[in-house]
Amino acid sequence: MTTELSRTVGRRLSVPAKHIGLVLIGFVMLYPVLWMVVSSLRPGDEIFRSPGLILESLHAENYTEGWYALSPSFGTYLLNSAVLVLGCIVGNLVSCSMAAYAFARLHFSGKRWWFGIMLGTIMLPVHVIIVPQYVLFSQIGWVNTFLPLIVPKILATDAFFVFLMVQFIRGLPRELDEAARIDGCGHPRIFAQIILPLMKPALATTTIFTFIWTWNDFFTQLIYLTDPDMYTVPVALRSFVDSTVATSWGSQFAMSVVSIIPIFLAFLIGQRYLVKGIATTGGK
Repeated sequence: MTTELSRTVGRRLSVPAKHIGLVLIGFVMLYPVLWMVVSSLRPGDEIFRSPGLILESLHAENYTEGWYALSPSFGTYLLNSAVLVLGCIVGNLVSCSMAAYAFARLHFSGKRWWFGIMLGTIMLPVHVIIVPQYVLFSQIGWVNTFLPLIVPKILATDAFFVFLMVQFIRGLPRELDEAARIDGCGHPRIFAQIILPLMKPALATTTIFTFIWTWNDFFTQLIYLTDPDMYTVPVALRSFVDSTVATSWGSQFAMSVVSIIPIFLAFLIGQRYLVKGIATTGGK
């Protein structure tokens, strides 16, 4: 009796302890973001004085100063990032879904080999292919445009999303395809009217990941975009750091806060579809 009572008490005490531990871990993980938000409201000479989260004085002018600190204004960089993200999302959704349908439903010579080669490209780091890509795009005059960043998406170069959608389509009953084929549907109609509407979780997952990865991408955008009018948000944030003059940390933190708002909203809105898409694609 005493043993059972002690076990019950131990279980009841362990639940609050786990919750407290998770809250502490979550606070440690969120602390840099919270500190950046607080620092965006501090005067420049107070930012690095204390690592705390308590504001001694409010300096909201950092947002106004940061918005107009660069030429053009920060709104132009947000618009450039939005255009680039939209192009990449559309390219990935169209091309990766079509490639995934081909691998999951069509029969053609060497399909397994091509699928294996496609998966092998996931292991290639971007630094290996960036030089030949830059030489190619430079020769056709695409440098300092969004085309080197969007056109590869239209060609289904993101093997991760192709694999994710292939796994999802393989989980759909083939009886749906057979019933549509009996009604006279070919592969284009089966894909557009049967498979594609059922792929909403996988498409939502692709959209969210593409949005976050493209919005945060710094390296490739820095390589291809050299005109300040074409800068995206990550490249523009780097422009706040200048080795020749004092860096306006308050303005940079303020614009960093502005830049993470779209990511936060995208994840908040699409979290349900993101979890469902990953769970369903991992079933096979």
